[in-house]
Amino acid sequence: MKKLNFRRIAKHLLSSQSQLKSIFPAKSLHAIELAIKDNEATHQGQIRFVIESALDCHALFADQSTRARAIEVFSQQGVWDTEYNNGVLIYVLLADREVEIIADRGIYRKTGIDAWNQVCHLMEDAFKLGHYEEGAIKGIQAVGQHLMMHSPATGENKNELPDEPVLL
Repeated sequence: MKKLNFRRIAKHLLSSQSQLKSIFPAKSLHAIELAIKDNEATHQGQIRFVIESALDCHALFADQSTRARAIEVFSQQGVWDTEYNNGVLIYVLLADREVEIIADRGIYRKTGIDAWNQVCHLMEDAFKLGHYEEGAIKGIQAVGQHLMMHSPATGENKNELPDEPVLL
């Protein structure tokens, strides 16, 4: 039987939507949305930004990792369903203060995991200092740099995914 991580469980159970909204107020969410919109004008990729306050009890007691949850959210948000398979999910699990980036196969083949891990660490470092909006925007810009390099803009850039951040 797997040993339960009571510290992690407590952090998740004590996390709330109101905490999430105080860390990412409407002003920050709007700045994130604008950063995505501006960034997507420079490449064909699609960025989806999702923030979740905490895992639900079932996922928590099953000791679901942040990465496993991000893969679920990638599917649920339809990030995989872009014309050129170049959607990228930036997933923030606030209770664990962890970031995961899941890139669709079209862009992942060109970048590999190390590129995305570097962006995650950049964002997590900013979050540790309490710079949530700044960390999110720097992460979006870093993702955009990879997308510009591997999926540059052509004549028409369709916006296939909403730019607004999602709060779960």
